[in-house]
Amino acid sequence: MSRRVSDRVRDRARRLKQRVRKARYPLTGWRKWVVIAGEGLAGFVVLFAVVNLALSLSTFRGEDPVARTAHELGVLWFSTPGEQPTTDQAFRVIHGGRLGTDPAPADIRAHFETALDGGTFLLDQVMIDRMQAVNGRVDSRVLPPGIYAGAHALGPDDAPMVWVTKWLAHYLLFPRHAYILVVPEAGEAMVFSASQDGKFPGETDSPGRLTARLTPYDDDAYDFPSSGEALHEMTLVSRDPQVVAAAPAALEVARRRLDALDQPYGLLAPNSNTVVGCILDDAGLMSAEVRRSILLALRAPGLGAACPGSGEGP
Repeated sequence: MSRRVSDRVRDRARRLKQRVRKARYPLTGWRKWVVIAGEGLAGFVVLFAVVNLALSLSTFRGEDPVARTAHELGVLWFSTPGEQPTTDQAFRVIHGGRLGTDPAPADIRAHFETALDGGTFLLDQVMIDRMQAVNGRVDSRVLPPGIYAGAHALGPDDAPMVWVTKWLAHYLLFPRHAYILVVPEAGEAMVFSASQDGKFPGETDSPGRLTARLTPYDDDAYDFPSSGEALHEMTLVSRDPQVVAAAPAALEVARRRLDALDQPYGLLAPNSNTVVGCILDDAGLMSAEVRRSILLALRAPGLGAACPGSGEGP
């Protein structure tokens, strides 16, 4: 009995193989090659997505990648579009187990003090909304003083596209956009963001120019966590009180120098990641070897490229 079944399977496999070998392509001429080119492009896109998904789920995952992935999925699920705040349920589900349902600013800061033991942590839209609700703003009462390099996916914040793109951008598009966050001992946090001039608020005659802004870290900031960019990977680069205190003035100088260059924005370089990398390298907060590493080149394209205007920091 088993032999007859095996023979039938082999016979059907043989006939299928012959049919594939002798099949005639239904299209000819240029139509045939258009279809082949389309199939090849689709295959390349799928391969690109699979590779980036593998990188997203295997790189920079910390000591507990399963817990981190669960955290990411929860934040993306509860993230809200536009200026709509996340719900109390979102905070209870995502952070309630560690912080309780009604944490004080000191509790939130203690949470991040613990998270800083690994040097890198996630700052998400749900947590940012709670920081603002209990503290009014992001400052040293809810986030330890220091200089941080932030990285996040780029995506729109408005429905309906945000419901699709925030998942694709986070898991299938491995590259990230980088910025610098400064949390001083006193006063609100400041963020240094670089991008195309046309992406910042206000009129401009050069929308494609590479420029930067140094602004308070609030809802109006270019790199503030939002629905399309709900998860930010933060890396502590310095907690030296003198370095932190001097950072806002140093970043303002860097911003002016960048504007004076009138440099066109490059898709791969020089771009926002290039500017951030050059500033951190020039300040001695990131070594040139790290800035030019292959992994960071994939994670933040342009980070290790030549600095705008010269081979030195902007």
